[in-house]
Amino acid sequence: MEHSLFFSFFVIFTGAAVLATVSLYTRQPIIVAYVVLGLLAGQSGFGWVTDADMLNEIAHIGIIFLLFLLGLDMQPNSLIHVLRKATLVALLSSAAFFGLGYACGLAFGYTQTESLIIGAALMFSSTIIGIKLLPTTVLHHKHMGELMVGLLLLQDVIAIITLLILGSAASDHGDMGSTLGLTLLALPALTVVAFLAVKFIILPLLSRFDRFHEYLFLMAIGWCLGLAELANWMGLSKEMGAFIAGVTLATHPVAFFMTEKLKPIRDFFLVLFFFALGASFKIHILADIWLYALILTALVIIIKPLVFRFLLGQFSEKKVLAWDIGFRLGQISEFSLLIVYLAVSSRLMSDEAAHVVQATAVLTFVVSTYIVIFNYPNPIAPSNDLRRD
Repeated sequence: MEHSLFFSFFVIFTGAAVLATVSLYTRQPIIVAYVVLGLLAGQSGFGWVTDADMLNEIAHIGIIFLLFLLGLDMQPNSLIHVLRKATLVALLSSAAFFGLGYACGLAFGYTQTESLIIGAALMFSSTIIGIKLLPTTVLHHKHMGELMVGLLLLQDVIAIITLLILGSAASDHGDMGSTLGLTLLALPALTVVAFLAVKFIILPLLSRFDRFHEYLFLMAIGWCLGLAELANWMGLSKEMGAFIAGVTLATHPVAFFMTEKLKPIRDFFLVLFFFALGASFKIHILADIWLYALILTALVIIIKPLVFRFLLGQFSEKKVLAWDIGFRLGQISEFSLLIVYLAVSSRLMSDEAAHVVQATAVLTFVVSTYIVIFNYPNPIAPSNDLRRD
């Protein structure tokens, strides 16, 4: 039965308020409440909200705003310094996780192509989980926050290349090499265009009308979504465009105002993201893939922190910081879900193999959230000693 958009929002936000209350009383992470609500109200539960595609599209906007706000707090000089250190770590860790997923896929009896796609899905960590559980002071002003953002951004670039290769493999036409080359050129081109637009158009307008807060608010949203759409048109991800939009404004005093005003909008869409994650999952397929999903989840939760601890330790990072970052990045990513979705729609992967990755995503999101909130400073910790906003 199809329900109206209003009814869907009623179920999502009223249900989220109820389950969030229960979560706080029982000292559980609120993020888990949103996923559970999705399972209950989605197609595998009571069926109150069934248009998962619409919710995923809306929730995607939350990720875009999250990256825009990250960019607003990253000074360009600091970002360049961090990316130099993070590049080798990102490349080596991605290679290690790819090998892990590929080996598991073959061990589970999936085809060579399916195993390659499972390996690709394991390469990345969740931007949403990693950043949402990082205290604002650490994210904005400390080395660990800058290093985490650098690693996640480099993974974003690798994910874009992976999606391009996957899309080309599924297509019967087009030159993959030329498409990939144009995309790699698009990133510096987009950055130059963004900085020029900010210098000669955006900042003069902001300076002229800075007394009108409503105008600043509209300019922030328009610039974020506009550059995200331009990035998408150029073959990059919308998230990458939104991040660049934020970085180009980071040196201007208006960045702080924009950060504060856009946080409620970001949180609104992120609730939808976690709900959509639970709502889109088909529980009945678990009977066939639950053991594979549990094995893959255990390997991701154990091996990812170990790999990041070892690699960051090789670059003179402190042991405590290396473990902290490792556990915060100890899950797979939203990009993993996008990769398997593209693979299934292109008939490169079976529904069963895709649900192994989807189940692993949900489980690693939940388990890594529990690990972080009970052991490291974060904004939603049940303990007052660990709660840092």
